[in-house]
Amino acid sequence: MKARKEKEIAKDLFSISKKNRLVMVIFLLIMTALWAIPIYSLLKDSLKVNGLSNYSYVLMNKVNGVPFYQYFINSIINALFASVLLVFICSLAGFAFSKIEFAGRKLIYNMVLMCLAISGPILIIPLFYIYKTAHLYNTHIAIILSECLITIPFGVLMLKNFFDGLPTELMESANVDGASIERCFFSIYLPLSKPALINLGVLQVMWSFQDFLFPLMFLTRDKSYTTTVAINAFKGVYGMTPQSLGRYNAALVLISIPTIVIFIFAQKFIVNGITSGSVKE
Repeated sequence: MKARKEKEIAKDLFSISKKNRLVMVIFLLIMTALWAIPIYSLLKDSLKVNGLSNYSYVLMNKVNGVPFYQYFINSIINALFASVLLVFICSLAGFAFSKIEFAGRKLIYNMVLMCLAISGPILIIPLFYIYKTAHLYNTHIAIILSECLITIPFGVLMLKNFFDGLPTELMESANVDGASIERCFFSIYLPLSKPALINLGVLQVMWSFQDFLFPLMFLTRDKSYTTTVAINAFKGVYGMTPQSLGRYNAALVLISIPTIVIFIFAQKFIVNGITSGSVKE
């Protein structure tokens, strides 16, 4: 029944007139051009003076005594751990808000949604104090916790809506057979929520790779820098000569590659995760 409704919705979305389809294609081409022009400019500037040797120079030379690959390793560590932690917390919270009756459930859920209005810069001072007190300042743990914390409200909202689309009768039948709430979650609902979990995890990895604020505020050692913060180091070391600008832009291209690759290979999961919970019984 659910699959039939999803097919009907997809059919309605694509059953548009030729005129509207032409307008849509033109609009998408214009938007593609707007996105492609900066990318083309960046690639062209990265090849100035020395051509492809700019890329080899960036990869082979150290910046402030740190090899280029170290920044990638730091970013990967932060992104993966933040993603796993976020998925674990939000899956438990989303399931509880959706399927478990407890006092103050609606109030607490609304308070979580209110946190969506809180931006990262507002949290800098309290997080700085907490990390300094807990001796977590200048560590990867501080970055992982910060990136996870700022995304939790969105993750809870997303997974709660997904669990709302799964029938409650599954848990009721399992309870009749003697299964506990924990067993229902880990054995029934968690496997069914795989598309949404992968979607949230992939989005968190992409956001972590692009995060600049928290690594800038909570990291001071060059060896701990992520790729986004390393840009400042590249600019300071390479300078502003034509030759150095080519190497600087080459570094920008290399830094953007992981996010592009992740999106290309994970876009299927992102689309499935967004649409899988959109239709309720």
